[in-house]
Amino acid sequence: MVPEDVQGVGGRLLDGVLQGQRQLLPVGHAGGLRRRALTYAAWVTKDFDLYERELWAGRATAYERGFARLTRHMVGPLLDAAGVADGTRFLDVGTGPGFVSQGAAERGAVVSAMDADPGMADTARRNVPGLDVHVAVLPDVPFPDGTFDAVAGNFVINHVGSPGVAIGELRRVLRPGGRLALTCWLMPGSGALGVVREAIEEAGVPWPEDVPEPPFMQYGEPVAFRRLVAEAGVGEVAVEEVTWEHVVDPEDWWETGALSKVGSNGYVVGRQDAKTVARIKEAYDGIVRAYAVADGQVALPAHALLASGVR
Repeated sequence: MVPEDVQGVGGRLLDGVLQGQRQLLPVGHAGGLRRRALTYAAWVTKDFDLYERELWAGRATAYERGFARLTRHMVGPLLDAAGVADGTRFLDVGTGPGFVSQGAAERGAVVSAMDADPGMADTARRNVPGLDVHVAVLPDVPFPDGTFDAVAGNFVINHVGSPGVAIGELRRVLRPGGRLALTCWLMPGSGALGVVREAIEEAGVPWPEDVPEPPFMQYGEPVAFRRLVAEAGVGEVAVEEVTWEHVVDPEDWWETGALSKVGSNGYVVGRQDAKTVARIKEAYDGIVRAYAVADGQVALPAHALLASGVR
C-alpha cells in the first residue's frame, strides 16, 4: 500500500494507478497525483535499498564461495567491453569479492572500487591488496565528474532501487569518450539463477509479501536494458546476450544458494521450518538432476546480458 504521507485526496486512486490498474482520475487532481507519484517512487526505492542492505549484511563469505564463482565468468567480457587496458583509470562498481578489480589490475589498470556492503569491501581488500575501495550505495558515486576512463559493474545494477539514476551517475564520473559496461541477469531468472526459486515454488511455499521484486526486473531483457542505459545519457549502446554453463557440486550450490541465506531465495528458505526446508531440498534435488554431468556435478545454464556504451 501507499504510505500514509502519500495518502489524502486520490491516495487510494494513486495506489491503483501505480500498481498498473486502469483508473479514472478526478478532474483537477493531476498535479497532486504527479507529486504523490514522485513521493511514492522515492518510497519504493528507499524500501528496496534498505531491504538490499539487510539482505547482504554478513553474507560476503558465503557469496564469495557461491554466486561469485558464477558471476566471475563475465569478468573478462566485461573488462573487454569497458576497454580496460594498461594505464586505464578504472572504477569497479559493486566490487563484491574484488574479482573484477583483480582482473583490471592484472591488465595494468589504475583501479578504484566501491561496494554498498562493508563486508564485501573488506573481502575485496583481502583479495586485491592495496585496492582503493569505497563503501557507497548506488546511486551515490563518491568521485568527481570525469574521473575515470572506464567504469564497469558486474551484476550490480539489478540490486539498485533506482537503476536509471545510478547509470546516470556512472556516466557522470566518466571522462568524455570513456566507456561504461554493465552486466545483469536475463529475466526471469532460470538455470543457475533459478533452481532454488523453482524448488521453493514446486514445494508449494508461497513467496512472502514482504520480499520485494527488484525495480530492475522490467529491464532484464535486451531491448529494455538498452533503452535504460541509453536514456541515462550513454551513447552507442550495445547489448549482448551471453550464455554459459556453471559446473558445480549440487550440494555446494544448495548450501551457498539456499542454506547460507544469500540473495532473496536463500532469505526465503532461511525463514522456513525444518520440514519445509526438507521439502524444498527434495524438490531441488529433482530439478538439478536434469543437469547432471560427470563426477556428481551439475552443469547449470546461466543467461546474462552485457551492455556497453560511451559517454
